[in-house]
Amino acid sequence: MLFPRRPLFILAFASIAFFTASISATETTSFDTSELERSTAPCADFDRFVNARWLAAHPIPADEVRWGVFDQLALESLRVQHDIAEQAAGASNPADGDVARRQLGLLYRSGMDAAAIERASLAPLRPTLDAIARLKTPEDTANFLVRAASDGQPFVFAFDVQGDFRDARRQIGAASPAALGLPSRDYYVDARYARERDAYRAYVIRLLRLAGDAAPEQSADGALALEAALAKVTPSPVEARQPANQFHAMRAVEADRLTPHFHWTPFLAAQGLPARAEFSLAPPAFFAGFDRLLATAPLAQWQAYLRFHALDDAAPYLAQALQDAAFDFHGRALTGQQQDKPRWQRVLGTVNAQMGEAMGQLYVARTFSPEAKRRAQALVTRLLAALKARIEALDWMSDATKARALAKWQAFVPKVGYPDRWRDWSGLDLSPTGYYANVRALARFNHRDAMARIGKPTDRARWSVLPQTVDAFYRAQDNSITFPAAILQPPFFYPDGDDAINYGGIGAAIGHEATHGFDDAGRQFDGQGNQADWWTPQDNARFNDRAEALVRQFGAYAPLPGHPDVHINGRLTLGENIADLGGVHIAYDALQAALKANPAEAGRRIDGYTQDQRFFLAFARIWRARMREQQTLVYLASNPHAPPHERIVGTLGNVPAFAQAFQCKAGDAMLRPDGEQVRIW
Repeated sequence: MLFPRRPLFILAFASIAFFTASISATETTSFDTSELERSTAPCADFDRFVNARWLAAHPIPADEVRWGVFDQLALESLRVQHDIAEQAAGASNPADGDVARRQLGLLYRSGMDAAAIERASLAPLRPTLDAIARLKTPEDTANFLVRAASDGQPFVFAFDVQGDFRDARRQIGAASPAALGLPSRDYYVDARYARERDAYRAYVIRLLRLAGDAAPEQSADGALALEAALAKVTPSPVEARQPANQFHAMRAVEADRLTPHFHWTPFLAAQGLPARAEFSLAPPAFFAGFDRLLATAPLAQWQAYLRFHALDDAAPYLAQALQDAAFDFHGRALTGQQQDKPRWQRVLGTVNAQMGEAMGQLYVARTFSPEAKRRAQALVTRLLAALKARIEALDWMSDATKARALAKWQAFVPKVGYPDRWRDWSGLDLSPTGYYANVRALARFNHRDAMARIGKPTDRARWSVLPQTVDAFYRAQDNSITFPAAILQPPFFYPDGDDAINYGGIGAAIGHEATHGFDDAGRQFDGQGNQADWWTPQDNARFNDRAEALVRQFGAYAPLPGHPDVHINGRLTLGENIADLGGVHIAYDALQAALKANPAEAGRRIDGYTQDQRFFLAFARIWRARMREQQTLVYLASNPHAPPHERIVGTLGNVPAFAQAFQCKAGDAMLRPDGEQVRIW
């Protein structure tokens, strides 16, 4: 993944694809050199040289927590989605059989009916709150969790479908931790997050008071005591990245020994699965800790915890007072967002979260042509060829491991633009009023769809992301690289731009995702998506030595001047840093191959810059962004990406071609000494 997803309350997966519009871009407009900050030398701070003027002219909007290329594209494209949703909601007689359009329109219309939502107040959530109030024993609590999960409303842990790590040809059920309301377990114990803990407690009290709790402070303290105990057994973000903590197969009889107070046979039955179905329970230590708390934590704590999380999950779909409370914590206090997004953007966030593929089908029909898909597929093919050549040329890897790496390369599944088959929404029945009821109906519909895939053969052509998402993805479980329609546009790709700009933009993004197949986590899977060790011990050690050097490099950065003790977690960001570094190398090689095939272009300057220089200008531009301080703190604690500035300067400091292109010399900040440069792929 190139860029992190946003929290639900500011979700905005969207973009405008360039291909079907009339484009006036030319070689001289695909990069505006007047944006360059020429008072800063490229070899001193390349991010500042490329992006400082643009960032100064584009402050973070009040309803955003960061602002850059990804965010700008998402905001522009929301207007297209807005038009699609408004038309679907206003259609009196949708086309016969157009289930997706009709149901999407009903969902959007119900979300935009603020008056009906206000009149309903807390009534839509009352059945859940009443069920929690009736709990009397740990067995009651366990049964409530089972029923809620079967209704697509998980508490404490999620249960979904995923590929079997041992046999990627089949799909398996998977339970995973989902117990916390703060970004990571460090937020519950680390002194640096005391302010956030205080704000979280105030938020819990506020929601419980709005729900009529007679003693909200006491209930909040009980809920938070239980959540802090669950945090102790929740894996850290670094631990959660490790495949060993993502899959642990067992059957109900084995799982019951791990959790003697929570029984898995009735849980599986409630999800529509056979009692002997094998599923993943990972990591086991979390579920053992959850079970202890199920038996020992006071019932009042469990009730307060469940009541708060039911309210927190439902707040975006209920009365304005709850929406305001959710924004004041999740937005203002936690990330520094100054004002909430307009209702239509928030409702589109719900549409994308619950019916995203339906929106995607309408979106690509309007904005992304089959010809665009073919052109993008050709570009992906060229970038993958460059990766193959780099693997073949590696001087630190043995022939045995190299052969297995090439076998994995051969098995890549590229997904470009949009799915070849669209999801069927038959059986979904929404209403024009009752926003929360519609969200719950969709949660049930989506959960049942996921459960129906368990035990079935893996469909490697299936998309797990949305075509309107401004991002790109790698999935180890099926060894796929996905480039949604929404990212295949300027400034990533220009139909009339020069090769350097396109390879430095979308080319680096393609190379980034392909490299994820060989990063510290991706390399633990084979070409079919099975967790497998295909490395010789010697090559494994060589890889780890190089990776550790990258961990140290990024761990030395402290991005916030006001927080000199808060560093990038080099181990948490290792996969993305490996992908950034591999991506720029792969894309640069692909550019050189293109220029070799067209020698007349190789020596030509555009706007005074060589093709190599323009490549790196484009690379730095796609990562341009700034974040609010509070959001950066959340990012550093929980996100696997380094902040934008460090992604640019930290990566290019390891690229000799960059130093050559801009004639950097020893002592320049952007040039790491030869002995300190990291090269992996």
